[in-house]
Amino acid sequence: MKPISLLRSIFTVGGWTLLSRGAGFARDMMMAAYLGAGPIADAFNVAFSLPNMFRRFFAEGAFNMAFVPMFAKKLEGGEDAHGFARDAFNGLAAILIVFSIIGTIAMPWLVWAMASGFAQDQRFDLAVLYGQIGFNYILFISLVALLSGVLNAHGHFTEAGFVPVLMNLIFIAMMLLATQFGWDMGLTLAWAVPITGVAQLAFTWYAAAKLGFSFAPRWPKMTPELKRLAIIAGPAILSGGVVQINMLVGRQVASYTEGAVSWLVYADRLYQLPLGVVAIAIGTVLLPDLSRRLRAGDEAGGRESFNRGTELALALTFPCAVALMVIAMPLTAVLYQRGAFTADDTAATALVLAIYGAGLPAFVLHKVYQPLYYAREDSRSPFRFAVVSMIINAVIAVGLMPYIGFAAAALATTLAGWMMAAQLWLGTKRMGDAARFDTRFRSRAPRIIIAAIVMGFALYGAQAALGDMLASDGWRYAGLALLIATGVLSYYAAGSAIGAFKLSDFRNLRKRK
Repeated sequence: MKPISLLRSIFTVGGWTLLSRGAGFARDMMMAAYLGAGPIADAFNVAFSLPNMFRRFFAEGAFNMAFVPMFAKKLEGGEDAHGFARDAFNGLAAILIVFSIIGTIAMPWLVWAMASGFAQDQRFDLAVLYGQIGFNYILFISLVALLSGVLNAHGHFTEAGFVPVLMNLIFIAMMLLATQFGWDMGLTLAWAVPITGVAQLAFTWYAAAKLGFSFAPRWPKMTPELKRLAIIAGPAILSGGVVQINMLVGRQVASYTEGAVSWLVYADRLYQLPLGVVAIAIGTVLLPDLSRRLRAGDEAGGRESFNRGTELALALTFPCAVALMVIAMPLTAVLYQRGAFTADDTAATALVLAIYGAGLPAFVLHKVYQPLYYAREDSRSPFRFAVVSMIINAVIAVGLMPYIGFAAAALATTLAGWMMAAQLWLGTKRMGDAARFDTRFRSRAPRIIIAAIVMGFALYGAQAALGDMLASDGWRYAGLALLIATGVLSYYAAGSAIGAFKLSDFRNLRKRK
C-alpha cells in the first residue's frame, strides 16, 4: 500500500473543509433569504436535524471511530480488509433500513421529543411531513461515512472530502430550481435531503469500486470481527449520546420561540467556520503526534506537542472568539439580512453568535486535551466529564429559559463547553510533566490574550467608522472585508509587537511529522 503523505493530506482535508463550509454557508444564506426565520425554516431545520443527530450515533461517531482503525489494521496486515468492510457495510445497512422505517412511522413522536414547542402551531405538522420525507437520509449518509473511511484509509482524501460539498451544491441547485419553477420551497428542501443522500452514496460507492472494493448488498452475518466492532463502538455510543442530548435540550428550549431554532442554526454556521477549520488543523497536524509520543514513552516530546497544540489553539481561536463577540451584528447583517430575513432576525442571530463566540476556545481546547486521556487508554474520564457537562447544560438551558428565552440554549452550550474544558484540564494534574505547561507557553499565553483584546478595540472602532458602508446595499461586502482586514492586521501587529507569536512558529508546523 502506498504511504500517505502527511503534509499533502493535511492540506487536502483542510482545503475541502474550507470549501464545504463555504458552500454550506452559501446554502444557508439562500435559505435565510427565501425562508427567513419563519415557521417553514424552523420546521425544516428540526426535520433535517433528526437524521443528522442519529447519523452521529451510527456513523461519524461510534461506528466509524471503531471501524476505521480496525479496517486500517487489516489493510496494513494483508488480512481480508475487503471482507470485513463488506460485512460491516451490510450489517450497518440492515440496522439502518429497519431504523429508517421505524423513525419514519414514529416521526410525530420524534418531532415532539426534539421540539415540543411546535405542538401548538403549524410548525409541528410541517416538521413531521418534512421529517417523513427525509429521515431515510440517515441510511444513505451513514453508509457514505463507512465508504469514506475506506477511502481515507487508502489515502484518497479528495473523494471523501468532496462528499459534504456535493450535498451543499445539490441544496443550492434545488433552491434555484424551486425559484425558477415556482415550487414550494419547504417541500423542495425536504425532497433535497434524500436526493442528496442517494447522490453522495453513489459517488462514494463509485470511488470505492475504483479501488477494487465492491459492496453488493447481501444478507448480513454476525462474524467475530463484527462482534468486536460492536464492543469497541459501545463506549463511543455513550459519549455521543451525551453530545446529542445537549443538542436536544437546546432545540427544545428554542422551539418555544418562533424563529429561534433557525436563529440558532444560522449562528451555528458562522461559529462552526473557525471551529471546524482550526480543530481539523490541530487534530491532523499536532494531536496524532502527541498520542504517538506518549504511547512510545517520550514524555518530553509529548509535552512539547501538547504545549504547541494548546498554544496554536489559543493563538487561532481567541481572536476569532473576540471577533465573533465584537462584530456579531455587522457579520450577521451583511451575510444574512435580505429577503425574508428581517432586522429582528439579525439581532436575535447576532446575540446567539456572540454567546457561541465566547465558547469557541473551549471547544477547540477539547481537541487538545482529550488525546492526553485516550493515549493512556482512559476513555472513562472524558465520558464522566461529558455527563457532568450535560447536566450543567440542561440545568442552565431550562432554568434560564423563563428569564432570557431562547438565548438560554446558546448560553448553556457555551458554559457547558467551558466546564468540559476545565474538567479535562484539572484531570491532567495526575499525568505528570507530559501535561504541564512549559515556560514558552506560560510566557506567550497572556500576550496572545492581550493581542486579541487590542484587536477587539480596533474592531469596535472600525465598526463605528464603517457604519455607513456596512449599512449600504452596494458597499456592505466591501465594508465587511475592510472590517475583517482591520481585525487580522491589528491582531498580527499587536501580537508581533509584544512577542505573542512569530511567523516562524506557523511555518515550523509544516515540518512536523
